[in-house]
Amino acid sequence: MAFSLNRVMLIGNLGRDAETRFTANNLSVTSFSMATSHRYKGKDGNWVDETTWHNVVSFNLSDWFKENLKKGKKFYVEGRLSKRDYTDKDGVKRYTTEVITDRIIPLEASGESTKEIPSAENTTADANIQVDENEDLPF
Repeated sequence: MAFSLNRVMLIGNLGRDAETRFTANNLSVTSFSMATSHRYKGKDGNWVDETTWHNVVSFNLSDWFKENLKKGKKFYVEGRLSKRDYTDKDGVKRYTTEVITDRIIPLEASGESTKEIPSAENTTADANIQVDENEDLPF
């Protein structure tokens, strides 16, 4: 079998609050949309901002994430792309592409500096990552 890779890494802002549903087997499914942006110089020399929307799905998230995945907050999401089809209420077959998460990391302070962030089986949260901008760099 040939080598293949299906990996997505996104940094962006949530476009809506996360919604959690449960399957018949009591598995929690949390979904939300995320916006990423790309900026480039157009042919006319002006800057153009391009926003791409992503549908994100997570399984068995901790309660902390369910409560803190709110519209406008910035997160790092890592996972894989998945395509699926479904039939809508009008009987029309629809197709969708989603990011199935392996890792979600908040990129904004929650306002509670001592709060530890619990993680689910397939979710990692490293909220205490700090960058010291005053380091003496050798270059």
